[in-house]
Amino acid sequence: MSAASAEIRVAVDLTVLTLRDGALSVLLIQREDDPHRGAWALPGGFVEADEDLEDAAYRVLADEASLGSGAVHLEQVRTFGAPGRDPRGRVVSVAFMALGADLPDPRRGEDVADARWWALADLADVQLAFDHAAVLESAVERARSKLEYTTLAVTFLPEEFTISQLRGVYESVWGTTLDAGNFHRKATRTDGFLVELAKHAAPTGGRPARLYRAGTGAYLIPPLLRSGD
Repeated sequence: MSAASAEIRVAVDLTVLTLRDGALSVLLIQREDDPHRGAWALPGGFVEADEDLEDAAYRVLADEASLGSGAVHLEQVRTFGAPGRDPRGRVVSVAFMALGADLPDPRRGEDVADARWWALADLADVQLAFDHAAVLESAVERARSKLEYTTLAVTFLPEEFTISQLRGVYESVWGTTLDAGNFHRKATRTDGFLVELAKHAAPTGGRPARLYRAGTGAYLIPPLLRSGD
């Protein structure tokens, strides 16, 4: 069969991100079969003939991440289709990112040797299967960028949270330290971002912190920039 007539298969690969012990973490599975047997990879799978791309992504979340559709914010990031990216043949993969708060430990799915959360900081010496290092990098940068101009940061938090917890999301995802007073002023003055509640968090020794919940806005105007401007 010529290259022009070779079958092209479509897959989905998922970068599932959450905060665990204050660290931005990604779900990885250890491959049980060839190719890349024993290597760590992002959860993924081939799209079935009668399946929508988003449906395929949610199926992978359920099978390999033990997550239902209501547990995460899911969105497409980009498409990866370089020839040779998969030794099994010509495979085009649609990359998704899935963000959620306090996501549970995964169950090990079929054809998976292991599955667990990895802090991004611990992956420096881990060689991921296929081109998943590039897929992961693309999704993480998308998440970091979207925190600047959307309200997506609240996806990492429980329904009620403090400004300190919200600032912790930005610091963990961006890998930086933010001025507490400046961040509080910007976050609380951004229309549609937060709703102040008439209650406080449980005291931890100091003055109890005010609780907030997510507002109805989708975009931050003005944005909260990583540069601090």
